[in-house]
Amino acid sequence: MFYYISGKLAHLEPTFAVVDVSGVGYKLTISGSTHSAMPAHRSVSEMPDVKLYTYLAVREDDIELFGFASEEELSSFKMLITVSGVGPKAALSILTQLTPTKLAIAICTDDKKAISKANGIGPKTAARIVLELKDKLQKDAIAADADTASTDDDLGAVLGTASKRKDAEDALTVLGYSRSEASSVLRGIDTNNLELDEIIRLALKKLMR
Repeated sequence: MFYYISGKLAHLEPTFAVVDVSGVGYKLTISGSTHSAMPAHRSVSEMPDVKLYTYLAVREDDIELFGFASEEELSSFKMLITVSGVGPKAALSILTQLTPTKLAIAICTDDKKAISKANGIGPKTAARIVLELKDKLQKDAIAADADTASTDDDLGAVLGTASKRKDAEDALTVLGYSRSEASSVLRGIDTNNLELDEIIRLALKKLMR
């Protein structure tokens, strides 16, 4: 229904923000990461401009609007709530603990401990998140890469064991980029000699130009 809401930041709390759009105040539930990204709010006369990407959750007894400082965080949120047993509140808790990039790395490297550090997320839930999301990403990767493999790509390598390049592609996919975009941008990065987080950082920098 709403893709984003842009207006004046009328009020800010650790768990929600109120954005004034032409005299209408929209209350959006936010993560700790989005809260940290918000500009300082001093008074009604000094309301800064903000833009939050949104997700509308409709339940039988409630309607709640969630806001995110970036499209990457929104994409991570939508991905998390597809996991069985992970609702919007749990997803926000994870995104308060981990940035979208760190979450993507944790999923792709089986780092359940990093995910379980989020408030209210136990080891079993963290393991389920890694299992369901990494498996889904790998299936999508095999289908996409098999269709787009070119003469300078070894199809056997595409379907082989995971590498830093493969983990980086998966991480970028988690962040909302297509498999072809991820594959293309990684061709110009030294994936053999750089650490995974550095590879992803460089890739994001190139994709955002």
